[in-house]
Amino acid sequence: MKKLNFAHRSLVAATLLAIMAYAPISALAAGSIVSIVSRDPAGFGFNDPTPVAPVGGNPGVTLGEQRWNVYRYVADLWANELTSSEPITVSAGWEELTCTASSAVLGSAGAYNAWYNFPNAPVTNTWHGQALANKLAGFNLSDGTPDDGSGYGNVDIKTQFNVNLGKSDCLAGSSFYLGFDGAHGTDIDFVETLLHELGHGLGFQTFTSGSTGAPYAGLASAWDRFMLDTTTGKTWTGMTDGERAASALKGRKLAWTGAQVTAAIPSVLSLGVPQLSVSTPASVAGKYEVGSASFGPALSYPGMSGELMPVVDQANGVTGLACTPLSAVNTLAVKGRIALVDRGTCTFSIKVKNVQAAGALAVLVADNAAGSPPSGLGGTDPSIIIPAVRITIDDGAKLKDALKSRSRTHSGVFVNLGVDMSMRAGADPSGRALLFTPNPYQGGSSVSHFDTIAFPNLLMEPSINGDLGQVVKAPKDLTLHLLKDVGW
Repeated sequence: MKKLNFAHRSLVAATLLAIMAYAPISALAAGSIVSIVSRDPAGFGFNDPTPVAPVGGNPGVTLGEQRWNVYRYVADLWANELTSSEPITVSAGWEELTCTASSAVLGSAGAYNAWYNFPNAPVTNTWHGQALANKLAGFNLSDGTPDDGSGYGNVDIKTQFNVNLGKSDCLAGSSFYLGFDGAHGTDIDFVETLLHELGHGLGFQTFTSGSTGAPYAGLASAWDRFMLDTTTGKTWTGMTDGERAASALKGRKLAWTGAQVTAAIPSVLSLGVPQLSVSTPASVAGKYEVGSASFGPALSYPGMSGELMPVVDQANGVTGLACTPLSAVNTLAVKGRIALVDRGTCTFSIKVKNVQAAGALAVLVADNAAGSPPSGLGGTDPSIIIPAVRITIDDGAKLKDALKSRSRTHSGVFVNLGVDMSMRAGADPSGRALLFTPNPYQGGSSVSHFDTIAFPNLLMEPSINGDLGQVVKAPKDLTLHLLKDVGW
């Protein structure tokens, strides 16, 4: 048996410390399935004495007590779903993580130790996170092993969250909501955030480098057996390092083959994948990936059809930002048609609102930075009543080229903005869940999450969405089913 240690993980990005030999000893007595151990000093984090009023079912009367109550609440949620004779030990702490006034690292978590070739391992020479490895072995694999100097030898999962969140210099105005009822408003629901992060530590992760494709110490992770590149027909365990690195960049072409997840998909994911279809001219005809907007009406079937026309309001004669009300010329061009605008300068909702006021039927926002598949359009505005999506910078350039020969009111480029009802949102044509594989690679997010196109939103997408709830299994979510695929 062999053991792998981690310093800590930012989602699934880890600092690898050492491989240690292990000699088995007797099992621990079974106890509470999830044990939380604080590493915070007096007066800080879980011990913060700042008085607060009880909120959303959380009875704590100090900030530290409320934080601890959320940990215990989430630990119990996971405990109700998992079966193991061994306690799962979580080292928990609050730290001053990276922040600016407009952005912040919320936190991170992951398996602290991992093992291969332990008793009852389902496959040989394959890494499993310690919580899962202990469950499969039937005893605590780390119990009694020499301290490696880290002080976390028996820890299964290590977590850290941003103690400064919500302060003026740390995502100002957006604190962690510590209630249990989901009524987080504009704050960040800590219950959902912690559910997500503990999901990583329980096994929603690979120890193989997605950026280089290199498996740690030359051995695959339990996760890798279920990742299928649909363009090559190979799983990650059957690829070279270069093939794995390339696979991690193939947007919506990496599928999860686990039987538990696949069986649950029809009851969780909705039919209908957002897409843009171009019918004419032939030079640009085809289907294009889109990122949906968080505002305005959802895309539907058979969708919105119309002639595409660009907004052009910049000195270069090709860019249209639509950050101010449209000119008479642009209004004439887009009225009763689908408008193409560019990302930049102002918010997406302002662009769409200005184009809507000019009478357009829908809006395509062409990205101004390389990357695929296209992300969604963030923002809120209840007064927006037309659909809008984002397309990649490359697809925007292709459509702009086709629009060069337009007149003031006609382009001959006809499109449909709707959904493909032959697939479920978040699954491939064969009904398998898609994993998050953006290009360029996103450390800590790529490969280790479900794809953002999933609808309804899933707990283990790379960003925490406000509509997740606290259920980790069908018909609400797929997280528990994936954990069962890897061995739970």
